[in-house]
Amino acid sequence: MKAQKRMCRQGQVPGLDPVATDQNTCLCHTPGRRPIVAICVAAWYMAGVVGAALADGVATVGAHEGHAAGVAAGTAAAAGPADEPAAAETGTTDAADHFWPQWRGPRFTGVAPYADPPLEWSNDRNIRWKVALPGRGHSSPVVWGDRVYLTAAVPYGNPLEPRYSGAPGAHDNVSVRHRYEFVVFAVNRVDGSIIWQRTVHRDLPHEGGHYSGSLASASPITDGEHVFAFFGSRGLYCLGRDGEVIWQKDLGRMQTKHGHGEGSSPVLYGDTLVVSWDHEGPSFLVAFDRETGRELWKIPRDEPSSWATPVVIAHGDRRQLIVPGTNRMRGYDLADGRVIWACGGLAANIVASPVAGGGMAFAGSSYDKRAMIAVRLGDAAGDITATDHVAWRRVRGVPYVPSLLLYDDILYFLAHYQGVMTRLHAPTGSDRPGAFRLPDIGDVYASPVAAAGRVYVTDRAGSTLVIAHDDESRFLASNQLNDTFNASAALAGCELFLRGQDYLYCIAEDGTD
Repeated sequence: MKAQKRMCRQGQVPGLDPVATDQNTCLCHTPGRRPIVAICVAAWYMAGVVGAALADGVATVGAHEGHAAGVAAGTAAAAGPADEPAAAETGTTDAADHFWPQWRGPRFTGVAPYADPPLEWSNDRNIRWKVALPGRGHSSPVVWGDRVYLTAAVPYGNPLEPRYSGAPGAHDNVSVRHRYEFVVFAVNRVDGSIIWQRTVHRDLPHEGGHYSGSLASASPITDGEHVFAFFGSRGLYCLGRDGEVIWQKDLGRMQTKHGHGEGSSPVLYGDTLVVSWDHEGPSFLVAFDRETGRELWKIPRDEPSSWATPVVIAHGDRRQLIVPGTNRMRGYDLADGRVIWACGGLAANIVASPVAGGGMAFAGSSYDKRAMIAVRLGDAAGDITATDHVAWRRVRGVPYVPSLLLYDDILYFLAHYQGVMTRLHAPTGSDRPGAFRLPDIGDVYASPVAAAGRVYVTDRAGSTLVIAHDDESRFLASNQLNDTFNASAALAGCELFLRGQDYLYCIAEDGTD
C-alpha cells in the first residue's frame, strides 16, 4: 500500500485543524475527484468525538461534536442533495447521513447522500483491506465513525445428527448439525482488525433455513453510541460501543414458511426501535425505547411470513411506519402502532424492503404473482386499495429478493433476482428508460446501492456493475471479486464495504495498486 500523506481540509471538519495522516487513516477527499465530506477518523478521536445519537431527527450532542461527526464539503447542504428525501423526512441526523447506520442506509432508500465510493476494483486493486471472520452471516455491514459492525452465527462443539425443521412444504433446506454462537463484531474501519466480538447467545436452532440463507441474516443498526443486533428467535440485543450488553429481549420462536429461515431487520427512527415479526404463527409489530429497551407498544398483524424490513417516513405531523405484507401493505403511526391506512395487491412471501420519499411509499413483490404498488400518502386513511391514493401499479420486472432503490425521484429495482434492472420515474411510474439487461450480472440477492451519481449492483458470483444515475443508464465499470456475495454493500466516505462468504472487504481508491 502507498505510504503517501493526506490532509483533512480545513473547513471540512469545523473546529479541527487540518491533520496529516497516513492514507489508510484519513478517509476523505481523493485528489482529482470532486470534493466530498471529510471523514478523518484520527481527527474525530483527537477531538474526543464519539458520534451523535438519533434522537427524533435531531443530534443530541453539542454543536461542535455534531458538526465534527459529519459535515459536507463544498456546496452540499446539511439536508442532503436537493432531490433526496430530506433528513427531517427520514429521521436521520446530519451525522448519520455521512455513515451507513442501518439496513438500506441513513435514509432507508439505499442511497448514501455524501459518499463517493470507488468506481473500479479487483482482487488486487483498490482493496484497502479484507478480513476473514468466523462463522457465517448474510447481514449487511453498518458503519459509524471508525467502526464497522456486523453479525454472524458461529458453529461450535461436535457435529450432531442432522435435524430438520419439519415445516409444512419444506424444500431446499439445510439440516441443523451444530450448536451455534450468535456473535456481534466491531471491526476497525481503518485496518480491518477486530476490535471486539461478543457472543450474545448460544443455541441449537430449530430451523436450518434455506440452503442459500444464513442464521444471521438480519442487519444490525448503530446510532454511534449503541449497536442493535437482532437474531430473530435468538433475541434482540442492545450493545454499547465496547461490546457490553445493555439490554436484551426474547421475542419468542419464529416458525417461517417452509422453514426457510429468518431475515427481517429492525428499523430505528429517533428513539424508537421496531421489529416486524411476521411468521406462520401469531404475527406482530413491536416497538422499544432504544435507550432502555422498554416496550412502547405491540400490535398484532394479520400476516403470514415476511422477510421485508419496514421503513419510516415523516409525513405531515406523523411518522409513518411502512410495512408490506401478503394481505396488505400498511402505514402505521410510529407513536402508538395504530394502522393509518392499508392497501392490498402484493404477492405472498414479501422479501424486498419498501422505500418511501416525496410523500409516497413504494413496495414490490414477486412470488406467486408479480406486483408493485406506489401509494400517495397525502391524507390516506382506511382501506385505500381501490382509491386514487394508489398512484400506480406495475406487474413487469418487479423484485423478489433485492430491495428497491430510491435515488432522487428515480426508482430502481431488479426483476425477481436476475440481472434485469428497471429505472422509472417514481411519482408517475413512467419508464426512464424502463427495463434493461445488466451485462456480466447473474443471480442477485444483494440490494442495489447508490452514491455520487452512480448505482452499484453486486451479484452472487462477485461481479459488481456500476451504472450512471442518468436517463441513459450508462455502464461505467464492471468489477470482479473471487467470493460469493449475498449481503448488500455499505457506503461511507470514500469507501465501499462488501461482505462476502469468505471475507469482509473495504474497497477504496487508495487501496492496493
